[in-house]
Amino acid sequence: MRSAQVFYKDHLAGLLRETDDGEYGFQYDAKYVAEHPNDFLSFAMPVQEAEYRSTRLFPFFEGLIPEGWLLDIASNHWKIDREDPMGLLLACCKNCIGAVSIIPIHEADHE
Repeated sequence: MRSAQVFYKDHLAGLLRETDDGEYGFQYDAKYVAEHPNDFLSFAMPVQEAEYRSTRLFPFFEGLIPEGWLLDIASNHWKIDREDPMGLLLACCKNCIGAVSIIPIHEADHE
């Protein structure tokens, strides 16, 4: 399982995860839900306590992944398959343009 913390305007907004079965989940952090109920990441993902689930990476997060020649550079540099959106998101989106940052949670962090 791969996962990442999602920050919005320097606040921990929630946790994004990919299961070993290739499914995705995003859940807003409880503190974020309480303190920032109107600061949603996307119109399609309003702030709520329940986890969002999908069989593919959510379009909002896919939209953060570089495209074109920049995607080629990232894919070649980090040896990430272009068909691995979670891998690309984790590698490329720590310092995105805009208010959102994706910070990978490494397996070592869980031990």
